[in-house]
Amino acid sequence: MDLELARARQLLTICLASTLAWSAQAVEIVFHPVAPGVYAYVGDLEGRTYENEALNANLGLVVTPSGALLIDSGASFQGAKQIAEAARKVTTQPIQWVINTGGQDHRWQGNGYFKAQGAEIMAHANAEADMQSRGPEQLKANAPVLKEKLDGTEVVLPTRWLKDADTLLDLDGVAVQVVHRGGGHTPGDSMVWLPQSGVAFTGDVVYVDRILGLHPVSKTRNWVQSFEALEALKPRVVVPGHGNVTTLAQAQKDTGALLMALRAHMGKAVEEGTDLATAVKTFEATPFKHLKHADVWLPQLANRTYLEMELE
Repeated sequence: MDLELARARQLLTICLASTLAWSAQAVEIVFHPVAPGVYAYVGDLEGRTYENEALNANLGLVVTPSGALLIDSGASFQGAKQIAEAARKVTTQPIQWVINTGGQDHRWQGNGYFKAQGAEIMAHANAEADMQSRGPEQLKANAPVLKEKLDGTEVVLPTRWLKDADTLLDLDGVAVQVVHRGGGHTPGDSMVWLPQSGVAFTGDVVYVDRILGLHPVSKTRNWVQSFEALEALKPRVVVPGHGNVTTLAQAQKDTGALLMALRAHMGKAVEEGTDLATAVKTFEATPFKHLKHADVWLPQLANRTYLEMELE
């Protein structure tokens, strides 16, 4: 009886382990329609995890008569393969073009998969140095998070660099405009504007629902210029880099207003000689408390903006 009980417990342990392993599989990637022939995947609002494939960002898919355009390729080779499988559920058209909207890992570290499939991969030229310098660091940082899910991922740069502030692409009758104003979150940040449907994929130019992030490569002055370019487009639908598909008004509330408030407060503090600690402590954060992670990240945002404006 003891032997049978031990075997039963062993079987239960195996079943439980299998169940946990299954639940820890990749997050389900689903593209939802936002306009005719235009789809968006909304990523996790939390940080990078094994379960979400480090894909805590939004993606876009635009279907044309001769192929599909993917906006951002994910954080890994295996994640990119799942993105391609998700795309096949909404279109039979192969992914022929990929646009990387910036230098964060989940925007471009899946490039290797799509390059192997023959896709043309585009990004603004201002992203090149950032991708080259931080790409290996991003892989190293994701290794303990993704573990074996990072297998096969290599630093694969775009195959075409866009040089202009506005690049108009004609993808078999579908107009696609890549808008770049010097970046913001990263130097290569660009937006993908679809004038025929009024949809703007903003990449990391817009965060809603969660607070935006600043890194050593971020420049709030450029970010404001990028956001102003979005406002000039007057999009009907905004697909942000993070957060739910939204409106320009919500983007202004969650991103534009925060950038302006940070720069106004910290710029005045620098001009008046207010010390960093006091400037950070006196920043009025109330209008942004509704954003996820605001309490944790706002002091860091204020700190980085102050230091940036000291050098301007």
